[in-house]
Amino acid sequence: AVRGLLKSQPDDFVVEEVPAYLPCGEGEHLFLWVEKEGVAAEQLVQHVARNLGISRQEIGVAGLKDRQAITRQWISVPAAAEGQVDAVTTQAIRVLERRRHRNKLKTGHLRGNRFAITLREVPVEDQAKLPPLLDEIARSGVPNYYGDQRFGRDGETLRLGLELLRGETAPQTIPFARRKFLLRLALNSVQSMLFNAVVADRLRAGQLLTVQPGDLMQVVESGGVFAVEDAAIEQARFESGETVVTGPLFGPKMKQPTGQPGDWERSVLERHGIAADSFAKFPKLTSGARRPMLLRPNELQGTGNGDAGTVTLRFVLPSGCYATVLMREINK
Repeated sequence: AVRGLLKSQPDDFVVEEVPAYLPCGEGEHLFLWVEKEGVAAEQLVQHVARNLGISRQEIGVAGLKDRQAITRQWISVPAAAEGQVDAVTTQAIRVLERRRHRNKLKTGHLRGNRFAITLREVPVEDQAKLPPLLDEIARSGVPNYYGDQRFGRDGETLRLGLELLRGETAPQTIPFARRKFLLRLALNSVQSMLFNAVVADRLRAGQLLTVQPGDLMQVVESGGVFAVEDAAIEQARFESGETVVTGPLFGPKMKQPTGQPGDWERSVLERHGIAADSFAKFPKLTSGARRPMLLRPNELQGTGNGDAGTVTLRFVLPSGCYATVLMREINK
């Protein structure tokens, strides 16, 4: 591992969205390329809504970005608000570009995120460890855990989600103004925690890099999911990077694995006192899906700066994957 200080300065953690498409230049929506520093995702939406005199529901965002970072991303607003856009800019929030488009930006409308992360006070001997460590990560990947920020401060978002699924609290107890946002966040938080638990169980069993009969695999290029029939054949495709083993985002539409993988997933639900059908109470928010259990970063590079004691890491991650999780493997 490479020792060093992470996030000691705001510009040590820079993330830039890789959009699924660029705005075409015409239409009823205005896309804003926004840079923010030290601002949480929800704070950004509230700020834009207030300064443009629109509702938060009219704002489109492809993905949530870290607070403790400099981040750049597209957001969309109604084109009718174009005259007020200058009011959005503050010391911490800057509109770098504006362009019209035909549709509102929706969650998931991004290919991934590009990161530039600086570690400081890195010993010279640790800088020498960097190239072989990055080679190993590029070849084998790392567990694709959800980051801790998914669970809220002191786990409060996760607690709310568990109470909702167990029927211990009702959505109506959440203040109306934040209900839709918090409901989705809390329920997704439970899905994320259960996914992490399955990955951890599999890692402890020494089976994270081994394809099992009954596993559900994802084709990396197309995203298609299929069941494993011949584990030996699929192991070779997995090792070549063509496919990846998936874990559960529980919900009524999720494909179920069979065999040992199915046992692992059922056991995690039982351990946390959650009935599999409880997700059906919120079909639009927890419909269910599969997620790769392994994260393979793209364009992974690292450069040390000798006596200056800094290391800069650059990489691209698919949307929904966490740089903090990758950094945990590098900066243990």
